[in-house]
Amino acid sequence: MVISKESVKYSLNNIKKSKSRSILTILSIFVGIATIFIFVSFGWGLYDYVDEFTSSSSVDKLMIMPKGAGIPGLDTTFELLDEDVQVIERTAGVYEATGTYMDVAEVVQDDLKKYVFVASYDPNIPMIVELSDVEIIEGRDVRTGESGKVVLGYNYMIKDKIFPKVYSLNSKINVQGQDLRIVGFYEKIGNPQDDSNIYVTNDFMPELYPDAELSYGMIVARVDKNNVDGVADRVEEKLRQYRGLDEGKEDFSVQSYSDLLESYMVVLDIIVGFIILIALISVVVSAINTANTMITSVLERFKEIGVLKSIGARNSEIFKIFLFESGFLGFVAGVIGVLVGWGATILGANILDNLGYGFLSPHYSWTLFVGLILFATFTGAISGMIPAWRASKINAVDALRYE
Repeated sequence: MVISKESVKYSLNNIKKSKSRSILTILSIFVGIATIFIFVSFGWGLYDYVDEFTSSSSVDKLMIMPKGAGIPGLDTTFELLDEDVQVIERTAGVYEATGTYMDVAEVVQDDLKKYVFVASYDPNIPMIVELSDVEIIEGRDVRTGESGKVVLGYNYMIKDKIFPKVYSLNSKINVQGQDLRIVGFYEKIGNPQDDSNIYVTNDFMPELYPDAELSYGMIVARVDKNNVDGVADRVEEKLRQYRGLDEGKEDFSVQSYSDLLESYMVVLDIIVGFIILIALISVVVSAINTANTMITSVLERFKEIGVLKSIGARNSEIFKIFLFESGFLGFVAGVIGVLVGWGATILGANILDNLGYGFLSPHYSWTLFVGLILFATFTGAISGMIPAWRASKINAVDALRYE
């Protein structure tokens, strides 16, 4: 359906004449488009963040965790101990297994106290570190048998993120009343909790918490990647037998890393889908407003339509004029909405990054930009179809008599 150049000029002049109404129509559409852009770009960014963890270094891992209601490793009602690690290691299809302790630590700088998480691992089997795919950016990892040495999260290098003063390699940090030597820093993960963690060896953890009943917050096992599900079933069965539990009453869970990511993705799908649904409702309301605007325009230009028909304008030409007007308003609203949404996501990403939530970054794609502009144009055009059809069916004689 091609519209003539004269009809385009005529439509644009009509839009100029009714500036206030056109601006309000554009406003109602672009708010919905901007909202969709913001949520889709940030949702897409979250999918990218999750995809980063779906790597070859994690597909062969099983995670065994206690089913306590508290923080893993702190709820002693459900414990995982060295004996559980040994049971897992003896299971067919398991190559190696290791546990990590987790606890809360008091960290002191001058007169300021902070409470952060301490996590431990076996440097000879660093599968816990492999899971998060985090690397040392300064210094080195802790080594087997080292006492009083720590690796810190990224935020300890940044002024006022955790403490007013930053820490550096070989300086000391007071943890649980002990002055510990800093041997390394991990790269930025993107959320305040992980970037404020302190890491030590499994051997040193009892020295740091001499009065605590330590239990593993998680056990990670490297298994046959060609039969991850089968090995997971065997691990669950062996642990259940060792702990004397009935099937279905386990006080632990066994999950592959891919299963855990899939569960996150399902939740993410629901959240993003719900938010987009709300935004689409806003677009539907905008479409109704556009249709109302076009109907009003038809009524105000009743006599004008009669004049156009009397000088030879065909029904199809009248239809195209009004359809173009509504589609053009949708196009302008789409462009503005995408630009506003883009600006809002850039601002939001900077704010989140400054707050320590760098992993919440938007994803930009040309398909998102072009797709939303086309969607807005299509929405505007659809909204104007019925008013355009009504305008094309107006009787010229009746229109000329209209007062």
